[in-house]
Amino acid sequence: MSRQEDRRAWLDERRRAVEQQYDAEAPEYDDELYPVTSHRRFIERLVETCPPGGTVLDAPCGTGKYFDQVAATGRRVVGADQSAGMLARARARGIATRLDHLGLQEIAFDAEFDGSMTVDAMENVPPEDWPVVLANLHRAVRRGGHLYLTVETQDDEAIDGAFADNTANGLPAVRGEIVEGDTAGYHYYPSREQVLRWLAAEGLDVVEEAFDQESGWGYLHFLVRTPG
Repeated sequence: MSRQEDRRAWLDERRRAVEQQYDAEAPEYDDELYPVTSHRRFIERLVETCPPGGTVLDAPCGTGKYFDQVAATGRRVVGADQSAGMLARARARGIATRLDHLGLQEIAFDAEFDGSMTVDAMENVPPEDWPVVLANLHRAVRRGGHLYLTVETQDDEAIDGAFADNTANGLPAVRGEIVEGDTAGYHYYPSREQVLRWLAAEGLDVVEEAFDQESGWGYLHFLVRTPG
């Protein structure tokens, strides 16, 4: 097996581990406290760009913790998630007009939505899949629509230490990947500059960007626009 094949097999195994972790944590997932102040502000900005009665894609939607914010504005929300456990919790809310059992890499919607949000999820996407995921989200939104993405951050010391450990353990990992601790089995932390390059390559224009850090959680927030 080539190194590329070995890495792909390892990433597939890590993805299954993440899915299993979210399935297991789904019943108590909403008990965890995450910083949501900026998240909700950016979701408000996203929804404002959508026409009255429009539809927002929440992918992955998790337990649907932001469904109520979208629905309260008179917009509809459609959720997608690769975790069956998370979807079960989201379905119990009775808010989404549709819920699909799909991962970000498998989304194949075609101009069905007025906007899209991907919150607390891109950290589970490896670098090889970032262009695929951005293309899928771009295609899902109508021309001129907006996407909201969060990108979790980590300090260089932790990233460098994880890379050294991964290398010592013979894992086919690249810098930025962490597979231990509070990572649900896998996190990837790209630099801001790399994210901007991926967004530009997909033809997505940054409308608003922010960084915040609460209770040890650091996030970059990007509101981007598709070509009109």
